[in-house]
Amino acid sequence: MAEKNQLQRGLTARQMRMIALGGTIGVGLFMGASDTINKTGPSVIFAYLIAGMFLFLVMRAMGEMVYLHPTTGSFAHFASDYIHPVAGYITAWSNIFQWIVVGMSEVIAVGQYMNYWFPDLPQWIPGVIVIILLCAANLVSVKAFGEFEFWFAMIKVVTIILMIIAGLGLIFFGLGTGHATGLSNLWSHGGFMPHGWVGFFFALSIVVASYQGVELIGITAGETKDPQKNIKSAVNGVIWRILIFYIGAIFVIVTVYPWDQLGHIGSPFVATFAKVGITFAAGLINFVVLTAAMSGCNSGIFSASRMIFTLAEKGQMPKSFTKVMKNGVPVFAVAAIAIGILVGALLNVILPKLIPGADNVFVYVYSASILPGMIPWFMILISHLRFRKLHPDQVEGHPFKMPGGAVGTFITIIFFILVLIGMLFNKEQVISLLIGVVFLAFMTAYYFIKGYHKMSEEKQRF
Repeated sequence: MAEKNQLQRGLTARQMRMIALGGTIGVGLFMGASDTINKTGPSVIFAYLIAGMFLFLVMRAMGEMVYLHPTTGSFAHFASDYIHPVAGYITAWSNIFQWIVVGMSEVIAVGQYMNYWFPDLPQWIPGVIVIILLCAANLVSVKAFGEFEFWFAMIKVVTIILMIIAGLGLIFFGLGTGHATGLSNLWSHGGFMPHGWVGFFFALSIVVASYQGVELIGITAGETKDPQKNIKSAVNGVIWRILIFYIGAIFVIVTVYPWDQLGHIGSPFVATFAKVGITFAAGLINFVVLTAAMSGCNSGIFSASRMIFTLAEKGQMPKSFTKVMKNGVPVFAVAAIAIGILVGALLNVILPKLIPGADNVFVYVYSASILPGMIPWFMILISHLRFRKLHPDQVEGHPFKMPGGAVGTFITIIFFILVLIGMLFNKEQVISLLIGVVFLAFMTAYYFIKGYHKMSEEKQRF
């Protein structure tokens, strides 16, 4: 075990940038783009742009604090220090819940993607293999995790770039077809915003959810070399990359194809590659979404295990979860998350055979991760307001200030509140939102029932 159970700084700036990209650009973009576009038409481009700009402000608010206090699980620490210890507790558990559920869904997806090549292979077998592989990668060292995630993310990024290049060639030069599609699909099928502002507003929550994971930089802060330099580089660099990849890919899709026909062509990525003559497009994209699913699970194991580690340090989880190997990895925390994801994935296979309709439970549970996934953003923003109020001297000469200061933070909080209100009025999302509320209420009640609020103030701090 490592001396004094300390994590090690083994992540480079290169790996941090890709970790944030890998956690954000997931299966949802490759497989779920059609659904999002159908809800709001070509104007979904602006939905991604608006959400991306507000996420940039969240990242800068976090960056302003992390720059001065680079610790593992940083936003849970900030919630505890600047709001209340129960806020840090809820933030940590929201992150654990979110990533276990995401990891579970990604493992299930791996089995489905493998059926493309091996249709008779039981879906649980690839899932078990992937869990063992990723758990091993996380246990080897934080550097090994970072390298795995770097290459997983690189595959996704290269695919999106190639799709954007191929799409632009098709739009403006008729690449592969001899006929340039032009830009008319942006307005020729019911207009740029065919479902009006209501459809646009409802789509925002789906778009916002697709950005979840970008805050991973705040969890890696305690395990990166030269944290001030790397955090500044990662925060500034990752957001415009995300905007280019998301907005660039969505722009190509809604320009090449009429938005109201996307539901009939399968994956728009496959269709775009196939249209320019890449005949093996389906196999290529299946491989990419397979790595995207593994990337999401990999990020989940890392992120949730670090939150368990911080809870255990405070005495709010068994002390065994603070055990760290010589390579700086919290071994029992990593193993617990991997087992949790594996059990969830296996239950998804077993329960539907025992209880009719049980598969719907997992759909709701996955959707319920949207609200817990947003909790770190709210905590970052509220903590940032308190941080600025309590440390005016540090803010004054800060080399990495939040654009707009406290005003920018307030506006961002209001935006996310409006997104949640939109979910309340959307019958497709209200149940998921309520499940998320119940989870948060339960964890808050558990905090007080267990008497954690009676601990010394110093021990409660993350």
